[in-house]
Amino acid sequence: MTALTLSDLQAGYDPDLPIVKGVSFTVSKGEAVCILGPNGAGKSTMIKAIAGLVPCFGGQVQLGETEVTGMPSHLLARNGVGFVPQTENIFTRLSIIENLQIAAQLLPKPERPRRIEAMLDMFPDLAARPRELAGALSGGQRQMLAAARALLTEPEVLMLDEPSAGLSPKLVGQVFETLRRISDTGVTLVLVEQNVRAALALTHRALVLVDGKLAHDGPTDVLHDGRFLGELFLGHRAAEAGR
Repeated sequence: MTALTLSDLQAGYDPDLPIVKGVSFTVSKGEAVCILGPNGAGKSTMIKAIAGLVPCFGGQVQLGETEVTGMPSHLLARNGVGFVPQTENIFTRLSIIENLQIAAQLLPKPERPRRIEAMLDMFPDLAARPRELAGALSGGQRQMLAAARALLTEPEVLMLDEPSAGLSPKLVGQVFETLRRISDTGVTLVLVEQNVRAALALTHRALVLVDGKLAHDGPTDVLHDGRFLGELFLGHRAAEAGR
């Protein structure tokens, strides 16, 4: 069963200068997919366009059988898409529990306590200090809180933009272990990531973007060959790999 489909998606900030240039792919339900590529390739722009945060100029985004192209982010959340941006993904002046309570506003009132409790069960580091200000959390704990906020609405697809950005190697390990546990629950994962080794170890499939176009789509084990991955990042074999 298909969870997410992109068909010839074109997106960016200026219709005359699209950053995402006709990208097409599908993600199956329960699959974990990473989006890799050099800086400026359009990875974050693409995932933000899917999340309704960047304009789409052409093509389609489908969630299951439902077209959601350009749907505002709050409506996407109601329709089964969770998104964790790279920055400004929590309210630092509010406590952990207050962050979760705000995210829970999208749910029917009777469901809110159950889902908040489920998130605290999933993230024991957060459950141990629910009244602590989010701004006092470590980088890894902030990412856990951001993931918990996105998961509150029980999304079918969880998308993350650079979840390891700015974290120490130890915290990167903690964040990716958390993502593995989330993936094991059956949630479909799509993540943009610069830490190639960590991303390949977590996911089933890798997409490589080069200059806004899909240069490679295949199982992650193929990309453990560093030479092949390096050539893709440099764009030397983009046309060949995209066949």
